[in-house]
Amino acid sequence: MEERICEAVRKAKADYTEVRWEKIFRSRAVFQRDQLMALEATEEQGGIVRALVDGSWGIAVFTDPEELPKKIEEATHLARTASRHVRDKVTLAEVEPVEDRYRGQMERDIRGVSLEEKRKLAETYNRIILEYHPAIVASSVRYADSLRHAIYANSEGTYVEQEVPDVTLMLAAVARKNGDVQQGFESLGFAGGFEKALGHEEKAKAAAKRAVDLLSAKPVKGGRYTVILDQDLAGVFIHEAFGHICEADFLLRNEPMRKIMELGKRFGVENLNVVDDGFVPGARGNCPYDDEGVPRQRVYLIQEGVLTGLLHSRATAHKLATKPTGNARAVSWEHEPIVRMRNTFIAPGPFTFEEMPDGIDYGIYACGAFGGQTEFEQFTFSAAYGYEIVNGKLGEMVRDVVLTGNVFQTLRNIEMIGKDFQLKGSAGGCGKGGQWPLPITTGAPHVRIRDVIVGGR
Repeated sequence: MEERICEAVRKAKADYTEVRWEKIFRSRAVFQRDQLMALEATEEQGGIVRALVDGSWGIAVFTDPEELPKKIEEATHLARTASRHVRDKVTLAEVEPVEDRYRGQMERDIRGVSLEEKRKLAETYNRIILEYHPAIVASSVRYADSLRHAIYANSEGTYVEQEVPDVTLMLAAVARKNGDVQQGFESLGFAGGFEKALGHEEKAKAAAKRAVDLLSAKPVKGGRYTVILDQDLAGVFIHEAFGHICEADFLLRNEPMRKIMELGKRFGVENLNVVDDGFVPGARGNCPYDDEGVPRQRVYLIQEGVLTGLLHSRATAHKLATKPTGNARAVSWEHEPIVRMRNTFIAPGPFTFEEMPDGIDYGIYACGAFGGQTEFEQFTFSAAYGYEIVNGKLGEMVRDVVLTGNVFQTLRNIEMIGKDFQLKGSAGGCGKGGQWPLPITTGAPHVRIRDVIVGGR
């Protein structure tokens, strides 16, 4: 395959040509209540060609390697035709050609583990949830894995092979009492083998316990409070509310936001550092080389409170006169790469968690990320659960905690950043431009923020 792709790219007649060929193994085992809903293993393969002619892209996808020369011609023809009508010409920032092969680490190769063993693992977690308490009325357990083997080559001489494993677990419990229904869940994701899915019995219990505990929790009282975010919610917040507006393709389409996101502008306290890293051992968002063959980099989006970086593809980097950052990613071989995050996190600060409630007469400790939405700089997030903070001490559990605000004001209102950093991959993924779910990782320590709008009764 290597020789076939490299030869076809060398013979291409476009100004620039690239080919990405992928072979993907997937399997999953899914339980709902006491029923096995899915048990399957699949393989697929396919490729995509992008040809650039006079500043315009032509794209063609294929599933038969024999079609590659024909598809390169097709993409080149489409690019040439489009170039007659496109005014906003594409130019790629220069990068050094590379040749490399990367293989992710797996102690137990997911392809060598039987579906029966995967089924038994999911069933074990499911049974733990269902048997935890009489109030548990439903469960959902999903084990899923994949192994993506991608070959990338372009007409500049880059050739990269990557084999990236992915393992996820979703453990969810539903509890009911007197018509009240509550849910607890644990969502886990890793870059590794089957071994990463083992040993999470306590997580299954925690999901069930949380669902039961929420039946007795009181709804939060709405207002403006000093809020402490746990590592999970703080990581999701920085990804969703801030990370997406650091993606350069978004900014190039939004002139008002581009003016706000000026490099060198202060966005937060001095000990606020926000990072997007292309590689952290075991992290789900790892991207040793992006889908344009650009090597991974660590990008400081915010450094000591100041905006110092954005996330780029080769095309956006040229438009904004900077260097590519290795953030051009595609969710599969059927899609072209767009600017996406990888492992995005708030770096640790100087405070302990024990220091954070001090001085808060009444506030909220918000934990877990249940869902949310963003619209430019405005955000709304639902915490999975929370606790009152009363006179500097953690108090009763509360539910229905919804946080709303402006991301720029919220960053300026950060008062404390903890030492207790955690990086976490979830069982879901990031969505953008019709491409979902892309594996990512989020992370943060505990973060204390003043004057946060908390919705509730």
